[in-house]
Amino acid sequence: MEKHISVLLQESIDALNLKEDSIIVDCTLGYGGHSSYILQRIKKGFLFAFDQDSEAIRHSTNRLQAIGANFTIIKSNFVNLKEELEKRDVTEVDGILFDLGVSSPQLDDATRGFSYHEDARLDMRMDKSNPLSAYEVVNTYSQKELADIFYKYGEDKFSRNIAKKIVEYRAQKPIETTLELVEIIKSAVPMKKRKEKHPARQIFQAIRIEVNHELDVLEPALEQALSLLKVGGRVAVITFHSLEDRIVKQYFKEKCKIDDKVKGLPNIPEEYLPDFQLVVNKAILPSKEELEHNNRSRSAKLRVIERIK
Repeated sequence: MEKHISVLLQESIDALNLKEDSIIVDCTLGYGGHSSYILQRIKKGFLFAFDQDSEAIRHSTNRLQAIGANFTIIKSNFVNLKEELEKRDVTEVDGILFDLGVSSPQLDDATRGFSYHEDARLDMRMDKSNPLSAYEVVNTYSQKELADIFYKYGEDKFSRNIAKKIVEYRAQKPIETTLELVEIIKSAVPMKKRKEKHPARQIFQAIRIEVNHELDVLEPALEQALSLLKVGGRVAVITFHSLEDRIVKQYFKEKCKIDDKVKGLPNIPEEYLPDFQLVVNKAILPSKEELEHNNRSRSAKLRVIERIK
């Protein structure tokens, strides 16, 4: 298995402001990159880690056990964050991390169907028990539904043309594999555009988001995360595309807003001040060194918010 390099590792660990006895939640355990660093720093604390991917959980359990026993892995989508922690009598925590990227081993395992470079059955499920896979999306969604998700989640300007080609092709036979889909996408995109960047990249992103409901679960999960924070606690979120980043940026901004009724007053009463503040006003981006060592970090952005009252 190719080693997974955690993106913005040092920056996100620093952002969580860890103490030895911190209670921390890693909402996106993956292959344990961030979690293993966190566990090393919270010797007297506790880590709760969420993931839906059995393979990732298996790998990370071994990795974390080599560091300590003060952790629990929860096989669930992070949209169930509050409910799952309440089952374990946890109602407040010191820090929560979201790393919203697909981990390298998922991309590099051709059989998972995430990659547009390798041939595999159309799948793209993070949770293999999910009944909806890329195969169903590509073969059963209407032309309009396909065009809409390609445009909305892939921000692809050829979305209509690509949807049309898919529907024409599948009228002859179902589209079964990733490379079959790649060829159809290529046929719908002008040659000049094909040379600029891989024409399937945004379409595969869009299908993956649809299959795993990635954007639908983000805001409810952020809401739960903020409600669980102790005063001084922080939520750090790493995003990898503009759609996710926009949701996080707007949600955090809204939570840090001063009430319009009192904005601009010289002394604002305590009860009108927001409960949260941004730790950094602008997103934190990968360093030049990180970009040189890990190409997959190029689109990453880290945003951090703290409960102040």
